[in-house]
Amino acid sequence: MNNKQLFPFERNRYYVGKLLTSADFQAEQTYAGNKRRFLNEMLFGQGIVCGLGVYALDDVSLMVESGVALDSWGRELVLDNSIVRKLSTIEGFDTLEADCVSLCLRYDEKPEQPVYTVNRRDQEEYEMNRLREGVSLVLVDTAQAAAPELPENEFFSRILMFQNEDYTVELSIPAFIPCGSRVRMTVTVTKLSAAAIPFSMECTLQSPALAAQDGSHETKINIADATPVQGERIVRHVWLTAQQRPAPDSVIIAEPGRVDIRLAGQRVQVMEKMSARAVIEQTDAESIIERELARVSLETRAMAAGEDYIRLAELKLQRTQNNCIIESVRENGVKQFVRTNVDEAQRRLLRTYYGDKNDMPQMQQPAAPVAQGETGPLMPREPLFATGLCEIPISREMRPGQVLYSDEIMHGLGKGDVFVSVGFEYLSEDLKTNQMARNIIYGNADLFADEQMPVPQAELAVKVMSDRGSFMVAARMQEETSNALLVLRWMAYKIPAAGDKLESDIKGKRISAMPPTIVMGTRDSHYFNVRFHNMEPCTLTYTLTEKGSGEITTDGVYTAPAREGVYEIRIACTDDPMISTYAYAVVKKNNESAAEQPAAEE
Repeated sequence: MNNKQLFPFERNRYYVGKLLTSADFQAEQTYAGNKRRFLNEMLFGQGIVCGLGVYALDDVSLMVESGVALDSWGRELVLDNSIVRKLSTIEGFDTLEADCVSLCLRYDEKPEQPVYTVNRRDQEEYEMNRLREGVSLVLVDTAQAAAPELPENEFFSRILMFQNEDYTVELSIPAFIPCGSRVRMTVTVTKLSAAAIPFSMECTLQSPALAAQDGSHETKINIADATPVQGERIVRHVWLTAQQRPAPDSVIIAEPGRVDIRLAGQRVQVMEKMSARAVIEQTDAESIIERELARVSLETRAMAAGEDYIRLAELKLQRTQNNCIIESVRENGVKQFVRTNVDEAQRRLLRTYYGDKNDMPQMQQPAAPVAQGETGPLMPREPLFATGLCEIPISREMRPGQVLYSDEIMHGLGKGDVFVSVGFEYLSEDLKTNQMARNIIYGNADLFADEQMPVPQAELAVKVMSDRGSFMVAARMQEETSNALLVLRWMAYKIPAAGDKLESDIKGKRISAMPPTIVMGTRDSHYFNVRFHNMEPCTLTYTLTEKGSGEITTDGVYTAPAREGVYEIRIACTDDPMISTYAYAVVKKNNESAAEQPAAEE
């Protein structure tokens, strides 16, 4: 452990005629600096105060934004300007062993401003006149980056129920419990060795002054055939309720005959009776927490383990033969923050934008499925469907008999049994309207040879990957063609499985786009809002029915493509894809779209 003791504090005592040397001025600086850092450590702790965001600029470079942090010594880590660093130039890069590393910020000070010294015989002629406080970046393997450790206190009462070279079993419960309140008891099994030894435990714990959920004073803990890896923990939580009157000598008892621990099927003897003391007193939980935290001694706090750096982000690296590439940067769950009073007013304001779980409207619970035979047979439901275009490139070297394959296509109907049909799509002139019309031929196109269609002769087949939710198309070309692409329209139908929702479950429920049609300019964006009818609002899935028809985000913001046209957007309930609707974007040049915008439907 690192000794971070900044006390006892000692300051200069001035008197008339005192000779002041450099040691006296250093003592003056040390006193003021240690006093400030001591207050930082005791009142605020360690963590980030503001800023210090981490971003990957490219595969090998990082940017750290300006900000302030406090380390475990109470020192201020101030990064006054955002900095950019190559990964290979950061301290610690050459010693990294893992692919998951932590980017850390460390206090650093450097001497600067050399000045000429006087009256310094036989020593250096120049000395550094200033010490500049700063920071430096360092890379550490995440497995070796020590998390801040809380000072040990007497808040918990513990029992070491079992220990050998492979496992430890520990029970813990708060040592002080308010009368009539609920309290959590925890049993933790920790794997110490790398040996693959299955662990099982059945034990009954007795708690005379604490009642289990069923009202009894016995709690059973069961762990069956667990094989954790080295360092892994198995945790079981049990909630107990304290009695209404104080009990200064309450205990949790583990009798030897009621603790059955087995390693690799072999029973381990537990010889001693074990107990954990828990005092039930007439107070409240907040008072107990405040009292026990304040009881931690100054020596214990000073000796608590802690590194001299602050973790900023966790980097996942991908190592190549000649380089090390940044695959991802994660800050959530890595950074520790310091809560300051200066932000309290802003914190209260921002908190008003969030509601508690109890404030959320209750979603309508789906009705329980009706068993077959009680009220009639189950009603069939229509199969789910999806459609899209499949384009297979045709090379100039293609010869009859050659087989071409499409890329793997995700049909969007999820895993399971799906039927996919593929046909030739082409445009031809409709003799009745004298306009170009879209046509699709499913099956053998040779049967329509009299119409002289611009469709190459090819034999088609589809392979459906049920466990992946995708399919591939194969085409055996039967003649040479001048086409550069084989354009196919696919239709996918999901076959209902047992347990799927019935048609009666969604009868009367529907959604509608608001508005269903929007006129917009090229590269413009629009949010497709949805109205729910006879149903509670739910999560929606937005998909484009044709390739090259723009982009749409998961929350329904559509961005038009660069070319004009009419594009279709399918909107469906994520949990009930049968409840769906379609919206249409009429994309024109920007100077034409504003005047033709349709009014929203009510």
